[in-house]
Amino acid sequence: MRSSRKFAVLAGAALAPVLAVSLPAGQASAHGYISDPPSRQAQCAAGVVPCGEIKYEPQSVEGPKGLTSCSGGNSRFAELDDDSKGWKVSEVGTSQSFQWTLTAPHNTSTWQYFIGDRKIAEFDDGGAQPGTTVTHQVDFGDLRGPQKILAVWNISNTVNAFYACIDVNIGG
Repeated sequence: MRSSRKFAVLAGAALAPVLAVSLPAGQASAHGYISDPPSRQAQCAAGVVPCGEIKYEPQSVEGPKGLTSCSGGNSRFAELDDDSKGWKVSEVGTSQSFQWTLTAPHNTSTWQYFIGDRKIAEFDDGGAQPGTTVTHQVDFGDLRGPQKILAVWNISNTVNAFYACIDVNIGG
């Protein structure tokens, strides 16, 4: 009995490294995206648009602060930068609520929204840690028609931000 118990312990110890290597690793960069209206990565995750790796981790579009690409400069998610991919366009009014879904909330400096080079809204969290969802009401001012909105979640205690693009038709 004693030798079979010892064998079981030794066998378990020998398998532990194999299991650790073969199990999928958690994503260090898995944190948040715009879920409503559906961002490009939310559309990928829902299967609305056929996509590659981003469909499994829509919350992972992270890159250095100050970028202007939908992919956050991440080559694994470059398809998010392709405006001709057939993204579903959300019909919105002259203002719209945007809901972030956060899988790992981080202390936040600002949330920013851009159309082209124009910043249309900014919300300052002053370093506070948000909950698992955050909603902002954004006024589009005089902008109308088809637009691509870049939403940026700037983390206060790192050099990184999270990026999401949402295709809308304002006033449509």
